[in-house]
Amino acid sequence: MFEIYLSSIIIIILLVYSFIEFYNHQKRIKKIPIRIHVNGTRGKSSVARLIGAGLSAGGIDTITKVTGTYPRLIKTDGSEVKIYRKGGANIIEQLSIIKYASENKVDAIVIECMALQQKLQWITENQMIHATVGVITNVRLDHIDIMGYTLPEIAKSLGETIPENGILFTGEENSGKLLSSLATKKKTELRVADFNSVSQDEMQKFSYIEHRENVALALDICTYHGIERNIALNGMYKVLPDEGALKFYIFKEFHKEIHLYNAFAANDPQSSLMIWDMLRKEKRLQGKKIILLNTRHDRLDRAKQLAEMVGGNIADEIDYLVLIGQSTEVVENMAIKNSVPSEKIVNIGWKEEPIVFEEILALTKNKSTVVTIGNMGGMGDKVVKYFEHRSLING
Repeated sequence: MFEIYLSSIIIIILLVYSFIEFYNHQKRIKKIPIRIHVNGTRGKSSVARLIGAGLSAGGIDTITKVTGTYPRLIKTDGSEVKIYRKGGANIIEQLSIIKYASENKVDAIVIECMALQQKLQWITENQMIHATVGVITNVRLDHIDIMGYTLPEIAKSLGETIPENGILFTGEENSGKLLSSLATKKKTELRVADFNSVSQDEMQKFSYIEHRENVALALDICTYHGIERNIALNGMYKVLPDEGALKFYIFKEFHKEIHLYNAFAANDPQSSLMIWDMLRKEKRLQGKKIILLNTRHDRLDRAKQLAEMVGGNIADEIDYLVLIGQSTEVVENMAIKNSVPSEKIVNIGWKEEPIVFEEILALTKNKSTVVTIGNMGGMGDKVVKYFEHRSLING
């Protein structure tokens, strides 16, 4: 009997504590006038960083929190703090960030959505952030086992972070009607960024390879908050790119030159294809054109999608498809079934990084361009770091 009584007391205490914490959190979040919640399939970290930098350049004290490749808190002075986690990623982490922002009496917080499950995305927005401005960078096929196997399903899941009676900015054009319908249900205005509003000359001033869609989206949001375009843009030029941002490295050995573009972070087929198209349009694809695909045995669904993308869209453009990582024999068969000529496939498998480098060097006659796609995990990160270490010019 005493044990039941004690358990009841503990449960009551926990409920009271939870209610008090919830009440205090609601008070904290309302003290931050501008709350920008960034969601989407790709580019969330990059867009969050750009928005934060643009607002700060315009005199708005802003704290930015990104998950990205590695979680970071970007303070009002632009300095970054690593976020250490005792366990895995958990949306409860957002509460401590909001508490910190509230205690520092900032004008704005730009926070990247951590949640994938639809229910958790709803909780993040409606119980934690209460965004004054919602952002959905784009809607693409990714995390399909969690968010859905079709674009409408993924759009619906992402749409859980659309604020009620607010404003939603997006860089998504292809799924614009889906987002418009979701925004209308929440009585929220939708604004779609036009990437053509940003010139190639303006893009050349970034120290890394940024996407025009991301910059146009971030500029629209900064303009909405009263920041002059040039001021916001100059602030963005100073941004530190996320670890997963598209970077390039150049090597010169044995009278050969290799340009490597690290696009592992864009590990869905649509984003990978967009990067390839961008590199082609900017005339960056020089010499032998090589796709370096890294796979994991637990993500063969992604490998299948990427094999379909290569076979259906760029098989005629590439000289080689180099396979590294796990289950590469399976991926090789997938690629052949998707019309990638077998003579273009080089199956390296799970080998040490120097061997991967030497294999690619052997495929290069005078010059080659290597674009990495697939998973950063497994061999991906190791290979990129090896290439980075050997590079003469770090882009």
